[in-house]
Amino acid sequence: MLEFETTRAEFATRLVAWQRQHGRHRLPWQQTRDPYRVWLSEIMLQQTQVSTVLGYYDRFLQRFPDVVALANASLDDVLAAWSGLGYYSRARNLHRCAQVVRDQHGGRFPQRAVELVELPGIGRSTAAAIAAFCFDERAAILDGNVKRVLTRVLAYGADLAVPRHERELWSMAEQLLPDGDDMGPYTQGLMDLGATVCLARSPSCLLCPAHALCQARAQGQPEVYPVKTRKLKRSRRENWWLWLQHEDSVWLTQRPATGVWAGLYSLPEYPSLAALHEATAALEGAATPRPTIEHTLTHFDWVLHPVQIRVAQRPGWEGGQWVPYARLPDLGLPAPLRKLLAAGC
Repeated sequence: MLEFETTRAEFATRLVAWQRQHGRHRLPWQQTRDPYRVWLSEIMLQQTQVSTVLGYYDRFLQRFPDVVALANASLDDVLAAWSGLGYYSRARNLHRCAQVVRDQHGGRFPQRAVELVELPGIGRSTAAAIAAFCFDERAAILDGNVKRVLTRVLAYGADLAVPRHERELWSMAEQLLPDGDDMGPYTQGLMDLGATVCLARSPSCLLCPAHALCQARAQGQPEVYPVKTRKLKRSRRENWWLWLQHEDSVWLTQRPATGVWAGLYSLPEYPSLAALHEATAALEGAATPRPTIEHTLTHFDWVLHPVQIRVAQRPGWEGGQWVPYARLPDLGLPAPLRKLLAAGC
């Protein structure tokens, strides 16, 4: 590993200078020190690309301009505004967090990372980012991009699937922090470097401000870092969707409060085509298969087979509701379902 003291002395200086000249400066959440807006951007950017977040961020703020407005909204309204961003637990935690800030902190975010991390849905790295950007606290971030940057610069090859190794990297991240008033550009620089230069594949090492310090580059194999042996086991799931339509309305059910798409509205779901046919045997109307949907989630690949049935009379079913197509934009719907209904209504 490169002598750590040399890296500590130079890394922050190089990174801050690079960020000020070459980093990103026009993102909307960079033009504010409002912790609500910074917090919202941090949550939205988790596992989501900046280009996708930009539109959602502006629309979300128009609907919920401050943390109290978000806390006072219904969860259905929040999920509707979030619909299409995915990872819906973020939206549920966002709503719970806003309510805690309203009820326990008088509508004002705590200013220290150690207090922010106690709020629902705010992890250690997000808490540090809010504290650094909004309150100039000397706090280290360590999201996925930053882990990649630091393990490469330091040639830290310990397995991050082991908790004590991740704790050690946290300690190194804290030691690399700059002194003085540079926490904002330093923190942003780490984010920018990981997002635009120190990429997982084909990193642009010659453009990196840490080029001369980076031990992984010196080894000629930056792509091997970070090391994490525990791999996610993926599975495959297959279900049939009942798309029941009466005139200008569709029958929707609300998914359970836990699990995939928790709390969102969706079509009734069946484990097999035979089960769907059994449930709809008394309905008068032809069953028409629609194109299969293949949806990729974090832990599994989901194959969904929509079957559309148009009925002249509404069946007396329970456990759901008829929703006019005109009202769908006001509901939280999974992105593939929203696309399906928009194309076929």
